[in-house]
Amino acid sequence: MPTLFHPHSPGHDGAAIVAGDRIVRFAVHLPLSTDHAQLSQRGTRHAAALGLAERTDALCIVVSEERGSISVAQDGRLRMLRAPREAADEIRG
Repeated sequence: MPTLFHPHSPGHDGAAIVAGDRIVRFAVHLPLSTDHAQLSQRGTRHAAALGLAERTDALCIVVSEERGSISVAQDGRLRMLRAPREAADEIRG
């Protein structure tokens, strides 16, 4: 069974697309942003989330293994959350 957290899984560096309460696509490659000002020291996951948020109305949630942080991208903006509980607030809107 594929998993997001196993480093050799196709979903590890791909996106999971959620519709309602179900994952409808797994290991998806997203368009990358070139907004270097917002991306600064962030990696490909952040560039993909921001790239999608620049092109759609999606709320993109990014979990960074290296930093142990959660960021959100929406409406062409990327920002880091101060605490994990804020992710639930973002999802609820």
